[in-house]
Amino acid sequence: MNKVAERVWHLAEPVVTKLGYSLWDVEYVKEAGVWFLRIYIDKQGGITIDDCEAVSRTLDPILDEEDPIPSSYTFEVSSAGAERALRRASDFAAFIGHLVEVRLYKAMDGQKEFVGNLVSGDDDHVAIDVGGTAYRFDRSAVANVRLRLSF
Repeated sequence: MNKVAERVWHLAEPVVTKLGYSLWDVEYVKEAGVWFLRIYIDKQGGITIDDCEAVSRTLDPILDEEDPIPSSYTFEVSSAGAERALRRASDFAAFIGHLVEVRLYKAMDGQKEFVGNLVSGDDDHVAIDVGGTAYRFDRSAVANVRLRLSF
């Protein structure tokens, strides 16, 4: 997590929690020449547009006052989503046994994408089971890990 996202996390977490949600992630990224600050929230039963609006309206004046980002940016509040990214050890712990997609920076065994059940994950490694075959990846080799829905 970059320093801006980390600072915003500390500002946003008590606000999001007080409103009855959990803070899933904070991103501060540049896309097509525009900076975006994205807050991802979650709650039991899912997030609605009204939930996102409530967090946005409450958090926006705090961000304006604290001014953690000196330049202009687009502020968005969103659901963590059903196929959310798993980044922290606590994210992995919450979804042990769930189907995940692991994407690598470089191919391993001729592929860059692996889909299987999450066995473990922490700051150093991610382990999955793909049809009875165990895979363990160094986190430094992993581009991202996301929950994967199966129908």
